[in-house]
Amino acid sequence: MATTPGILTDWPWQSLGSFKHILLAPFVVSHSYSYLVKGGNDLSSFLVLPLILWRMVHNQIWISLSRYRTAKGNNRIVDKPIEFDQIDREKNWDDQILLNAILFYTFVTFLPSAKHLPMWRTDGVIMAFLLHAGPVEFLYYWLHRLLHHHYLYSRYHSHHHSSIVTEPITSVIHPFAEHLSYFILFAIPMLTPIFTGTASIAAITVYLTYIDFMNNMGHCNFELIPKWLFTVFPPLKYIIYTPSFHSLHHTQFRTNYSLFMPFYDYLYGTTDKSTDTLYETSLKRQEDVADVVYLTHLTTPESIYHLRFGFAHFAANPISSKWYLWLLWPVTLWTMAFTWVYGQTFVVERNRFDKLRLQTWAIPKYKVQYYLKWQNEAINNMIEKAILEADKKGVKILSLGLLNQAEEVNRHGEVYVERYPKLRTRVVDGSSLAVAVVINSIPKGTTQLLLTGRLSKVASAVALRLCKKGIQVATPFKEDYEKLKASFGTDNSTNNLLHSPNYSFKTWLVGDDLSEEEQKKAKEGTLFIPMSQFPPKKFRKSCLYYTTPAMDAPPSLENVDSCENWLPRRVMSAWRIAGIVHGLEGWNVNECGDKMFNVDKVWEATLRHGFKPLPMSLQINNSN
Repeated sequence: MATTPGILTDWPWQSLGSFKHILLAPFVVSHSYSYLVKGGNDLSSFLVLPLILWRMVHNQIWISLSRYRTAKGNNRIVDKPIEFDQIDREKNWDDQILLNAILFYTFVTFLPSAKHLPMWRTDGVIMAFLLHAGPVEFLYYWLHRLLHHHYLYSRYHSHHHSSIVTEPITSVIHPFAEHLSYFILFAIPMLTPIFTGTASIAAITVYLTYIDFMNNMGHCNFELIPKWLFTVFPPLKYIIYTPSFHSLHHTQFRTNYSLFMPFYDYLYGTTDKSTDTLYETSLKRQEDVADVVYLTHLTTPESIYHLRFGFAHFAANPISSKWYLWLLWPVTLWTMAFTWVYGQTFVVERNRFDKLRLQTWAIPKYKVQYYLKWQNEAINNMIEKAILEADKKGVKILSLGLLNQAEEVNRHGEVYVERYPKLRTRVVDGSSLAVAVVINSIPKGTTQLLLTGRLSKVASAVALRLCKKGIQVATPFKEDYEKLKASFGTDNSTNNLLHSPNYSFKTWLVGDDLSEEEQKKAKEGTLFIPMSQFPPKKFRKSCLYYTTPAMDAPPSLENVDSCENWLPRRVMSAWRIAGIVHGLEGWNVNECGDKMFNVDKVWEATLRHGFKPLPMSLQINNSN
């Protein structure tokens, strides 16, 4: 929102929320019916919908590319962070496409000269681009300078400039009135050929694609225009801008006003003095080297869209099943098929915590693939390559997330340490912090509880520590009881370990594979506290389900603009935090295999660095 919103700031359909696209339904149905059913011959009106869809796909390609490249760091322009407030502000980037679509449908409905357009006319294409290079670029330059006058800036344009670090979609984040003024400008090269009878479908499509391409390119936060282009053809610097050129406008505000052609900035002396320097510096910038890497993987088929370079607003909220994702099932199936053959780990996001540089890498495998034994070798090879790559790059800590540390896959990462004893990168499974988080999630005053679900390293350690505290831990299965008792060794705390088929405990500690039948045996109001990487499927509305072991991140953790799977905003899993704490403390040890790191030591260090236990409002898991 602008600092002092003016008239026509809000979009007319703002109150409709996600149902705003219904506004297009009458136009789409009418023109599609006329062309497909009634045998109409106006192809130009029928192609408005494909043009809209193409523009949305085109924009999404730029969003994904920009986020991936800025996470890697090579050629990045601005280092400042992006946070959730920017994602929320820019979530309605399709408003301008919706506005354009309504106006296009209006033109093809009421303008006779806009009907029955040919596919191509060379004179119309030339006219459109001459009109853009002439009046459109000139008028935009002065309109843009006018929008930076205090009166208009505070009421309109300040909304756009709230994003210091730009993303491709930042280019279209403006108040409604401002977008109307832009549409009038960009309509000149489209309506003039229509009124002169030289318009064509190709001319309008190519021109709109050109506008979207240049808008997105200019607002992506990495430099991609090679220097040799300006060396071969020096006048090009006055004809085409670069991402670093426009980035300076968002950091300096009073320079580099041009639309796509910097000519007028050079002509009127508003070119920023550091334009050439920033351009060359950005081109030379190398890929980031992280201090700590968190290695995760895909979860559900839809999780591909939840990645940071997927759908930005979707990624900025806890992962959940959305009905509209079913419309993308062909893409979802293609990405799933791709993971069977693609074996390269990729960078998902970057963060900074004080002086510590953090990155998240992902294995291109879904959760279901980790349960297929014949996939173990391929998955282990990818994890091993990621560890060796991290070691080569000088990464200090690599923490294994989700099933990348599963016992049946690689014995909590121990196989890699055994295979490469000279590794400088330390492998962390984070189990010690997970144990600490689970123990500190148990309500005060609890004297007995039930432990069920599949046993794990974390479950065994939790049970032992609770028994030492005098809390009775019961398990309904004789086999689990014997395994836990054996893991206690000679510790006399086994007196507090019970085998009981009774399910009437108020607090349950649950691991993976908690069945629906077991949950049905719980009393109303039972509290389920997960000890596993994945939350249990909820079958009881009358019970409370805590989230998986996690903590609230401190404000000093920067560039957090996406959620970690099902966790709330700025909440991180214990396994991920453990790697960060190891890096902050400079602990030069591996935490993997059957051995448990010092639970009290890691808990104290985690709290000292600002991570906090979750409040009840965040502890309750509302997903599923």
